[in-house]
Amino acid sequence: ADEPTGALDQASGAQVMKLFEELNEEGVTIIMITHDANVASHARRVLHIIDGELSEQGGSES
Repeated sequence: ADEPTGALDQASGAQVMKLFEELNEEGVTIIMITHDANVASHARRVLHIIDGELSEQGGSES
């Protein structure tokens, strides 16, 4: 999902993130692209890409 909450109000964005979390708990892999640190904080794994290069990876605390 590319910027899954970008055009949504806060309540709708929270619903999308809850749905993603439920799907992930069922074993579905979710790949998100975002510039929003709050959205990224929901991830179990975060990859940072700068100028097309993988610069660091870690958990959501990265």
